[in-house]
Amino acid sequence: MSGVERTVFDDGETVENSDGVAEFYSAVGKLIKHFRERAGITQKQLAVLTGYSEDQIGMMERGVRTARIEFLTAVDPIINAGGALKAVADDVMKAKVRMSERHPAYSKAFTSEENRAIEIHEYGTMVIPGLLQTEAYIRALYEMRRPILSPEKIDEWVAARLARQEILTRWPLPVVTWVIDESVLRRPLGGWDVHKEQLQHLLKVGQMRGPELQVMPLDRMSHAGMGGSFTLLTPPNRPQIGYVEAQHVNRLITDPVVVRNMAARYSSIRAQALGLKESLALIEAILGER
Repeated sequence: MSGVERTVFDDGETVENSDGVAEFYSAVGKLIKHFRERAGITQKQLAVLTGYSEDQIGMMERGVRTARIEFLTAVDPIINAGGALKAVADDVMKAKVRMSERHPAYSKAFTSEENRAIEIHEYGTMVIPGLLQTEAYIRALYEMRRPILSPEKIDEWVAARLARQEILTRWPLPVVTWVIDESVLRRPLGGWDVHKEQLQHLLKVGQMRGPELQVMPLDRMSHAGMGGSFTLLTPPNRPQIGYVEAQHVNRLITDPVVVRNMAARYSSIRAQALGLKESLALIEAILGER
């Protein structure tokens, strides 16, 4: 299946829960590996046959990533599983739904990769990037979600997003850069008090040694970021990967050609954006307009 884009919708999640779900995913992964090895097929060969990347298959076999129903159904005859993988597909979906009810809407596969990444680069066009959001801003975002979320769910998800920000307190700090569209800085989500605190926080982060924050100004007649927000992550000892999210649908991207194009696009975006000093000056100017 040459030419298949190894990009999959990220309904798979890393496993950090109790109630035996982690053990169940691990068992499914062991089944996949058992039948694959018994059939004399390597991970690389299976990647070619299924259109998934070798890395994704390895993660599924280790139980780190849940297998999609489509994958289990398609791979069953390829590795001569005799219907065993098809038989557990419904149970995998039920476990996945149970996890999705308890964990934040953002991809746990993404947050797992983000937590280990040695480089994080993000372009934001709609909201402040998650690693930069204040607690009040996060809460405002979840309170405006439709369908509405329960107060308990909002509290849970706010705490989870704040926990992600521990990345910025580590040493050594990963290489982190952001480019934020100026329109995001002018949209007072949650009201002016929330927005003011958020802008002040951006100034604080922008003055840290290490992270680099830039703004894409509204007066650019054209720029490379019109395709929307995206994130680039560089895991240790593995190729760079991409991540996009729209309408609460998440997608991890591992296809090397697609990721390379995203990286080239991000380089252009950074070149077209304001420099660090000019970006911080613009944020201060927006604060002063009120």
